[in-house]
Amino acid sequence: MFDSFFHSLRTLWGDEVARRSTVPERWIMVDVETTGLNPAKDRLLAIAAIALHRDPLTKNLRVAIGDSFEVVLRQDRPSDRNNILIHHIGEHAQTVGEAPVVALEKFRAWVGASPLLAYHAAFDAEMIQRAYRSHHLSPLKVDWLDVEPLARLFGGNSRAKALDDWLAHFNIECAVRHQAASDAFATAELLLRLWPAIRQETQTWRGMTRLAKAAAWIRP
Repeated sequence: MFDSFFHSLRTLWGDEVARRSTVPERWIMVDVETTGLNPAKDRLLAIAAIALHRDPLTKNLRVAIGDSFEVVLRQDRPSDRNNILIHHIGEHAQTVGEAPVVALEKFRAWVGASPLLAYHAAFDAEMIQRAYRSHHLSPLKVDWLDVEPLARLFGGNSRAKALDDWLAHFNIECAVRHQAASDAFATAELLLRLWPAIRQETQTWRGMTRLAKAAAWIRP
């Protein structure tokens, strides 16, 4: 079965993740697992996400372990063996997962109005929105932001291209690579490493969106 990575972290960290008295701004880091890399035809298998809270007073950014989400969507037919070897969601886990409509609506409720981030966010966004459309649900109406151009702009490593490159550059350990919850947590850690440089330019979501769009024009 799909192990709860975030549940283990909550158990280890306990009360450290308690909310502060001031209401933080909430951003959500997302990662998905799919049957392949073609958003036009491949299916969504799993969603994992973890919130980042920006303190409105100090402007500090932190990963909120207690504010996380993960689900495997039930599949009519499991993905092939080669695909399973990548994401480790076995045939049984895929066939007994959450009913897709229920899973997607739970994700919508948990996200609320919070904006979403991902590394190469266009892929995650299209896979998630296509799943809503394919099950005749209204799409998520939230902003998306790609972490990749921010990493190129503020990461200080002109050779890094893939997420693995950035994790290695910052010595970030990913517990289980290509497992959605673990990847989402590692990418959230990446944003934390980038944050000191980002906050010198902007401390707001709108400002980060502007910077990411500007960086997207820079040749990798």
